[in-house]
Amino acid sequence: MADNEVRYGIIGAGMMGTEHLWNLQHLPGAVVTAAADPVEAQLEWIVAAAGDEGERIATFTDHRELLDSGLVDAVVVVSPNHTHHNIVLDVLERPGMHALVEKPLCTTVADCQEVVDAARHHDGVVWMGLEYRYMPPVARLAAAVAAGEVGRVHMVAIREHRFPFLPKIGDWNRFNRNTGGTLVEKCCHFFDLMNLLTGDTPVAVMASGGQAVNHLDETYDGEVPDIDDHALVIVEYAGGARASLDLCMFAEGSKNQEEVSVVGDCGKVEAFLPSGEFRIGRREGGWPGVRTEIVTDDRVAYEGGHHGASYLEHRDFLDAIRTGGDPGVTLEDGLLSVAVGVAAHRSIAERRVVDVAEVLAG
Repeated sequence: MADNEVRYGIIGAGMMGTEHLWNLQHLPGAVVTAAADPVEAQLEWIVAAAGDEGERIATFTDHRELLDSGLVDAVVVVSPNHTHHNIVLDVLERPGMHALVEKPLCTTVADCQEVVDAARHHDGVVWMGLEYRYMPPVARLAAAVAAGEVGRVHMVAIREHRFPFLPKIGDWNRFNRNTGGTLVEKCCHFFDLMNLLTGDTPVAVMASGGQAVNHLDETYDGEVPDIDDHALVIVEYAGGARASLDLCMFAEGSKNQEEVSVVGDCGKVEAFLPSGEFRIGRREGGWPGVRTEIVTDDRVAYEGGHHGASYLEHRDFLDAIRTGGDPGVTLEDGLLSVAVGVAAHRSIAERRVVDVAEVLAG
């Protein structure tokens, strides 16, 4: 093995574990040497998905055996949401172990806080997997906002109109107790983007939503899934900015699955996926002055299921491992994105505005 190679273990050998495998296979200096999953069939799946490189992947049914094997320098935690808490705590007990933790950090705020506290003195790089920041048109939008091209940010609007949740091993993603709820499982990405784009702290959340269409004809051990399939969420920020999320998971007929817009006192920027469009307009120019471009990133060697975002995220994670740099996306970012999702679910359940401080206090 070359001196500059970093050895990765993948904890969770399902669909997303395979997605991370394929990204790492295209990243120079990264080599996947191990995988862990309690389901043997999933381990066979990920080894087969690795192709010729599968021969050098050691497999474990217990993630702790992988962590103690001496075969890995870094792990990607991509197991079901409700397992993140215990797995990440086990990772943090291994000195020097680096980790990228897929979203959401944990399913509850209390579990997130425990993990954040445990990581404070850990000597490995611990990176929060919130790859929507890395999608090229979204990254272009965020750079324009950071450069002041729209002036002071007052409104952020995100729309995701998409297909229902996909089947997962053991059907774990059909129930709130395993996922944290749709607004944690799916939408922590978007709440993180809101926090990033406003550059501010969320203080209050109001939401309306429910389960109208999806999974109502399914049963698992006599239980009907309880995950919401649509919601409208408004988030207020300390400095006065406001952000909104429009989520619908029975909208397969949409041209663009995600739309992100930011409006400031000087102008507006928008990003669209999967079209890759980025638009920018300034108030004094009005609509005739709006410019549109298709944004790509030449660094992307593997596009995968996230428009190249996971690849770019792994590039930065690997660079931080090699240089001893700080994570570009922190566990604190993950905690706050989960807190907003939890607040949104509480707002729906109790039909009231929920302070984020209340959620963080337990």
